[in-house]
Amino acid sequence: MRKLTMRERLLAVIHGKPLDRVPLIMYEGVIPTDQAWQLLGRERLGFLRWSAVHRVDTPHCRFETIEKRVNGQRQQRIVLHTPKGDLYEERTFEPVYNSSSIHKHFVEEPEDYDKLWAYLEDGIVAPDYERYLKDASDLGDDGLPLTAVERSPYQQLWIQWVGLSTLGYHFADIPERVEHTMALLRARALQIFEIVRHSPTELIDFPDNITAPPLGPRRFAEYCVPQYNLLAEMLEGKGVPVFVHMDGDLKPFWEMIAASRVDGLDSFAPAPDNDTTVAQAISMWPEKRLFVNFPSSVHLRPYEQVRAEAEAILEAGGHTGRLEIQISENVPPFAWPTSLPAIADAIDAFRP
Repeated sequence: MRKLTMRERLLAVIHGKPLDRVPLIMYEGVIPTDQAWQLLGRERLGFLRWSAVHRVDTPHCRFETIEKRVNGQRQQRIVLHTPKGDLYEERTFEPVYNSSSIHKHFVEEPEDYDKLWAYLEDGIVAPDYERYLKDASDLGDDGLPLTAVERSPYQQLWIQWVGLSTLGYHFADIPERVEHTMALLRARALQIFEIVRHSPTELIDFPDNITAPPLGPRRFAEYCVPQYNLLAEMLEGKGVPVFVHMDGDLKPFWEMIAASRVDGLDSFAPAPDNDTTVAQAISMWPEKRLFVNFPSSVHLRPYEQVRAEAEAILEAGGHTGRLEIQISENVPPFAWPTSLPAIADAIDAFRP
């Protein structure tokens, strides 16, 4: 068959069309594009860019970012101003990739929910197709926009707003406040889903960072899967697959994932880093697409071992036409000049 572009390869995986080679895809920004292309060549590496087809305007609320240094380390205080009062989050940045982690979440006390509700109720959800179309134009034949909705309500609360430990206490002590917040988030999600239904996007992604230990089967079944199924039902017949960013341990969720209407797993992180192999995923979920994040720990190994792992992934799933290999997490700068060519060389030698 003719040589496909990276965009065409991604769409072939999504729609079950013939492939000339398994795509190697990177989240844009994980490694500088020019350096990655200089190393591999443009034809061997494509990109996914986080995008959206909606925006949320808040006429009576606003965020303010305050930069500071603590013992030479960059930190941010992000203040959310609402008519009910202010909330703030604090982040600390690591110096190599400038990625951050939250060390103080917006919501800590029961009364903080009133302020969060004011922000959520102020939100006006509107289409933003221009952003998506610009991202698609910028990427051209080199990849696709990875169109995201908001995280499902439980995942959004513990990751973005409250934190895992505090949310657990709030479920026990003030469950009515937690449930009301999730009801507001579900109502907002439905508005976003309606915009997605009429949008030009080619795929949609829940950036949920699913991993079983902090979530558990009951809450995954109650708070996550229904959101995925609802959007899939709304998109039925449109040829737009629903992906979920599932980058952790998944074994307790195997059956629920199989029964769900999720079309694909984005950033699926297999063994040896997590508890599900590519072969198991291919067998258990025969209709689902796998965007496989190359195991992060393996990037640290020598060329031969990295290539052997890539070959094992390809042997397990490359012939299905449902798999691409991606880099969706930071790779140490000393490692990727060795690991990326090893993965690309394995793909060069493999015929789907």
